[in-house]
Amino acid sequence: MDSCKIHENASKCSVNTMECFMVLSTQAQKISIATLCGLFGTLCIFENSLVLYLIFSSPRTRRKPSYLFISSLALADILASIIFVCSFVNFHVFNETNFSKEMFLLQLGGVNTSFSASLSSLLLTALDRYISISRPSKYKLLLTRKRAWIALGVLWVTCATIASLPLLGWNCCTLDSTCSKLFPFVDDNYLSSWICFVMVLLGCIIYAYAHVLWRAHQHVAYMEKHQAQAGKQNARMRMDVMLAKTLVMVLTVLVLCWSPVLALMIYSIFARLSNQLRKVFAFCSTLCLLNSMVNPIIYALRSKELYSSLRMVLSRVRRQLKASEESPEAESTHKSSMIET
Repeated sequence: MDSCKIHENASKCSVNTMECFMVLSTQAQKISIATLCGLFGTLCIFENSLVLYLIFSSPRTRRKPSYLFISSLALADILASIIFVCSFVNFHVFNETNFSKEMFLLQLGGVNTSFSASLSSLLLTALDRYISISRPSKYKLLLTRKRAWIALGVLWVTCATIASLPLLGWNCCTLDSTCSKLFPFVDDNYLSSWICFVMVLLGCIIYAYAHVLWRAHQHVAYMEKHQAQAGKQNARMRMDVMLAKTLVMVLTVLVLCWSPVLALMIYSIFARLSNQLRKVFAFCSTLCLLNSMVNPIIYALRSKELYSSLRMVLSRVRRQLKASEESPEAESTHKSSMIET
């Protein structure tokens, strides 16, 4: 592996060069990666699919822009799980190189699109809470369903465009430039630009949540001071404070899961990575799946509407199971009475 000179122009665009990025050298490492990806990916797909079902099965939640943004986040996490797990396991565990440079960049673009859309959906959700708390009287006028759908359309198109740039020509093979030490065929300048894009998104989210938390703290202080005044406004404040805290938990998990990956990406631009650090990066990449898996759990625990919908679904399933168990017993009783007759 040390003999691989991935930064040299002579071999950087060869398909065989991808073998230099397959850093898992032992069977135990491959089994560990496959287990983590399989576990996190399966749970992520199941949980986010459940979130989508709970949102769109209820007319009350699917009409709200807040839950449209959460639906976009869940959809992005589902796509990220499917594309990431399939491509990541196929590359690092099965060491599959029987595909072209374009196919690899297409897979990488799919992963970047879905993870970028997940982060951007969280930004829209943060802006939604920002508007709801900073301008509650004009919230419904400012953020309509039509504007929410337009924002989601712009979000997905922008993320897909940025992620497709390497496939469209911004790669080190076409430009004959310096390749990334972490991703085959990826130009270092593109990786720097993508990191800046992610950091800008994180910065905007943190700013929005800082304001949300400040206003939420004011609301809590107001409610404690005027506990005797029970009314719709106080109920609205409690809902905003609860949702704000929920989304701050989502943001905290996001930062903790993405910080190691972003730190190693930034380090790779300025220094040459050892094989040991590349192995660390491979394992840290699975934290992105962990983030996508944890988000729906936070929704179910913190959102009263989704939690209520989940309880209704579970109650319906229990009734159906109970009915199906009683049906054979009733049928056997009927047959026994017919035989006796």
